[in-house]
Amino acid sequence: MKQALLDFNAFYSQLAQNRLQSWLETLPAQLASWSRDALHGDFAAWQKVLNHLPQCHSNYVELRQAVQFGQAQDISQGQAERIRFLLQQLKPWRKGPFSIYGIDIDTEWRSDWKWQRVLPHISPLQHRYVLDVGCGSGYHLWRMRGEGADFVVGIDPSQLFYAQFQAIKHFNPDPNVNLIPLGIDDLPALKQFDTVFSMGVLYHRRSPIDFLQQLKQQLRPGGELVLETLVIEGDEHTVLVPGERYAKMRNVWFIPSCAALCHWLTRLGFIDVKVVDLNSTSILEQRATDWMENESLIDFLDPNDHSKTIEGYPAPLRAVLLARLPD
Repeated sequence: MKQALLDFNAFYSQLAQNRLQSWLETLPAQLASWSRDALHGDFAAWQKVLNHLPQCHSNYVELRQAVQFGQAQDISQGQAERIRFLLQQLKPWRKGPFSIYGIDIDTEWRSDWKWQRVLPHISPLQHRYVLDVGCGSGYHLWRMRGEGADFVVGIDPSQLFYAQFQAIKHFNPDPNVNLIPLGIDDLPALKQFDTVFSMGVLYHRRSPIDFLQQLKQQLRPGGELVLETLVIEGDEHTVLVPGERYAKMRNVWFIPSCAALCHWLTRLGFIDVKVVDLNSTSILEQRATDWMENESLIDFLDPNDHSKTIEGYPAPLRAVLLARLPD
């Protein structure tokens, strides 16, 4: 069965039957424009990869402890070799890991480690509508579904991430887990999600206050924001504005302290704002692999002092914050 990367009709049908129905006022026109005008030069090749993925059948799905679909014994060696070859055509794989019929996609990031840090602190996801802003290839969408979320939507404008997500979904076509290839600027104020996640995005935004306000506009009254981002040490007035690059990244604009970030969220009307985790990124959590062969964290740090980036800034320190809208 061929998969149409440009066919969103099944998602529209889902929206028409749930609380996000108002999104249909804007979304189809936006995605039609995206499909017509903004396709990456490799998009046709990615579509071809999806079209050639074999149809496999297994009842084995694991989303609580990992993201695993099928087991090695469920398919032939030839099918396994074909799946591995095709998924390798979608490199680089950055967020994961995934296990597809015994084929381990060893991604650059151990996103499961981040999930282990986040999960103990958040409100239970059972029966919730969840939005993940900047979801990458969708690893955490599956973990959210594994925790019992009723409807999970990720948004990320990267077309490669969208293709990777569709490749994974090919092996578990759950209609309640979806990735839409748009950014937060494309979303109306839906005000319908019970939980909104934003992990690894804030520091890429030129206007962080506006971004936090956009996240707020997706939450229902009483909804929870789960924010994971780079931070630095300091008081509520401390914010690092790097030069042209931070850890070799060009698009890093503001890295606040935890205190500053709490202050921003409170000013925007969030309540119960708290820092629940603080963690220095290690070279074991972010590293090059056979599935992501580009430079990674070890190349972004001072080779003589891993407490600093190669530019001399404090090395990546990541915080998880929770905040809630009033009921």
